[in-house]
Amino acid sequence: MPNIKSQKKRVITNNKRNLAVSSQKSSLRTSIKALKAAIDAADKDLAVATLALVNSKLDKAVVNKIYHKNYASRQKARLAKSVNAIA
Repeated sequence: MPNIKSQKKRVITNNKRNLAVSSQKSSLRTSIKALKAAIDAADKDLAVATLALVNSKLDKAVVNKIYHKNYASRQKARLAKSVNAIA
């Protein structure tokens, strides 16, 4: 535990930020799992709607510097390809 006042404040701020980032990552992963479930069930309408939500969450994660833009772009492309493959 730090003795310096400003470092005590940083510990608190870092913990808050860690919770926020963890929550955002978890929410994104849950959405991706829901999308993959819709793809496996071959439910085109649900998959398209969920894909829009996942793309939005990926873009927000890039803006908040949680993920790199290339990672988000790659994920969006892979998921869109899977959704488009549904007959």
